[in-house]
Amino acid sequence: MTTPYFTFNAAFMLGILGLSLHRTHLVSALLCIEAMMLALFSALTVMSSTLQLPATTMTPILLLTFSACEAGTGLALLVATSRTHGTDHLQNLNLLQC
Repeated sequence: MTTPYFTFNAAFMLGILGLSLHRTHLVSALLCIEAMMLALFSALTVMSSTLQLPATTMTPILLLTFSACEAGTGLALLVATSRTHGTDHLQNLNLLQC
């Protein structure tokens, strides 16, 4: 495994590890998801520049677009949760209550 691929895999795994270990606040969960998306974007960018195929050139841009939409939705949920519950702790959220 080459050094860039090891770096991208390690960054993605650190994002998953952070998401599984630091689940106390919604902000930390969103940051870990964004770190995973950044690792995927970097890996896809390197892969598309290495392969130099016309079909793979739009894939990183598409992933970045979906990542921006996901970040906007996550921040909107964070604001809505903070307004209704008063905090962003994930333990206070109960999905069974209305």
